[in-house]
Amino acid sequence: MTPAGAIPAALPARAVDGPSAQAMFAALQAHARSAGITLRNPPPEPTTCCGRGCNGCVWEGFADAAEYWRQEALLQLQG
Repeated sequence: MTPAGAIPAALPARAVDGPSAQAMFAALQAHARSAGITLRNPPPEPTTCCGRGCNGCVWEGFADAAEYWRQEALLQLQG
């Protein structure tokens, strides 16, 4: 079991797309589980993208929400 307050040596980077977000979520959730910490559920991926590269795309909002979740998770892991 990893002691509380121990942050992963290689911190997951900010998500830039769906796959990198899922990998980041999984890495931090696994680390939290090993430390006995329960994290809130990560944000769901958007389902309404039209694929036209809109200004203010739903994926931009998802990336921001994923980063907020990452920062919150890191704070919880710090203790």
